[in-house]
This record gives sequence, C-alpha cells and structure tokens, in this order.
Amino acid sequence: MTAAARTHWAAMGESTFVFGIWLLYGIHRVFGRWPFRLCLYPVVLTHWVLRPVVRAASAQYLARIEAATAALGRPPRWHDGVRHVALFAETMLDKLLAVSGRYPFERVRTEGRESLYDHGRSGRGAVIVTAHIGCLELCRAMAEQRGAAKLNILVHTRHAAQFNRILQRLSPTHDVALIEVSEVHAATAVLLSAKVDAGEFVVIAGDRVPVTASQTVDVDFLGHVAAFPVGPYVLASLLKCPLFLLSCIHEGDSYCVHLECLAASVALPRATRAAVLREHAQRYADALTRLLARSPYDWFNFFPFWDQRDVQSPQ
Repeated sequence: MTAAARTHWAAMGESTFVFGIWLLYGIHRVFGRWPFRLCLYPVVLTHWVLRPVVRAASAQYLARIEAATAALGRPPRWHDGVRHVALFAETMLDKLLAVSGRYPFERVRTEGRESLYDHGRSGRGAVIVTAHIGCLELCRAMAEQRGAAKLNILVHTRHAAQFNRILQRLSPTHDVALIEVSEVHAATAVLLSAKVDAGEFVVIAGDRVPVTASQTVDVDFLGHVAAFPVGPYVLASLLKCPLFLLSCIHEGDSYCVHLECLAASVALPRATRAAVLREHAQRYADALTRLLARSPYDWFNFFPFWDQRDVQSPQ
C-alpha cells in the first residue's frame, strides 16, 4: 500500500473548488438541469482521469457491491466509475438546491418515519446515525422546512469548511446546528445530553474512522472486513436514548428518505462491551448494504475505505 493510500480521509482536503460549485449552481439556476450536465460531465471525466485514488476507490467499491448484492447486474466497467463520480457531483448540486429551498421536496418519498415520530411523542430526542450516501442535506432541509425535528449534526468541519460556508450563505437562517468534533467521548455526551432531554436529535456519521483513528470495530461489509467507528453506539449508550438510521438515496428521478430504528436502547456491559459494539456496527453495515443494493452509485466515500485500519491520522 502506498503512503497516499494510507493517508487518513480527513487529511485529504476538500477536492471541491468553491468557484466551480458556484459556477455550476449558477448554470443550473439560469439554464436548468441538462445544460448543467453538459458542463458537468467534462469536469467529472477530467477529475476521474486525474485522481487515481478516487478512481481506484470507486472501482474497488463497485466490484464489491456487485459481488455482494448483484446490484449492477454485471461486472463494473470503467464508465461505471465515471457514472459514480458524476452522481456524486449531481448530488452536490441537489444539496445546494435543498438548502436554498429550490429543490422540489414534494417529489421526495419517505419511508420508515413512523418509528421516529412515535419516539418523538415521548418528548426526548435520540441519536441518528447516517452515512456518506445520497443527499443528506435534503433530509436537513426537509426537517427544517417542516419543523419536524431539531438536528444537531456532529461534523469534521475542518475537513468540509468551505462547503459548509456555501450552505450557510444559501440558508443563513437555517435551524440546523453543526458541532465540530474529532471523537465522541464522555465530555461530548455531557454537552449533548441537554439537547436530547429537550427533544432534539444528535446526528453522527457511522462510516468513517475518527480523526484519532481509534475506537473502531471490525465487521463484514460487502464481503470484506472493514473498520467502523463505535462513536454512534457509545453516544446512544451514554445519552440513554434510541438509535435511528437516516439516509437519503436516489429513487427514480428524485430521492427516498429512509428511516429505521437500529436499537431501542444501547447497553454496553463492561464484560461484553467489545462484542456488543461489534453487533451494533454489524447491524449498521448490514443496513447500509441493503440501501446500496437499491442504489449502488450512491456510495460517496472516495478513498480506500477497507484500508482505514491502517491509515495515518492527520496531525
């Protein structure tokens, strides 16, 4: 494995140029989706050719999702990698449209929300674990628009600072709190417990190793061993609240927002702590597999995902 491949995902920086995002967003706003795509695909193809890490990560993932689920229906080819990166670029546009209120929310289908609504009647919040699949900003925008839930999102803001500033400019009055963290621990839980007690929800990604490269468990994902962080399950245990999965994948020409309860409660007995954490992480990985089988190009981790156990943490 090369040194570049071992670099932690958080140290890879933002490959998205702010000027380019604004330019493509402006093209879509004036001319619509198809002119946007005409301008987008040469950029995507160039990006795919010049970024070997992205190209290799995409090829590895597509081969493994096909082997595990037959979601593509055939062995992936080079143009599937281009399609994979292109869908990511189009999803970034939809993120901007969602945050600015310009996305047609009525086209979005929602499934499984009853479980979250039922819990919401208790007056307490919960932990929501997400993944880097699909268009999560669409979920944020819909929650804000409908006033259905107050979200507190734990992010590695250092890694996505420029894109977060774009979202802030598009929706300066948004009601979603972004909280920068490097690792979930007891002190973090103390800060968040008041929010859960007030009926708010804490959102955390469950598919990337923490910046400190610690506190992970190995589980099976698409037929291969992968390291997953334990933060979401530790947090749900410390806050004594349920754990829900939230995702938003492509469906037809729009999206499907998916919600499901992964655990009504998370208890971590000292004697079996490691095994229980692994069970929760495996349940999460299995849920991701089912979602990606429905929309295989929606996986947006363009780095050596299965090599996270060997990564070098950023300083």
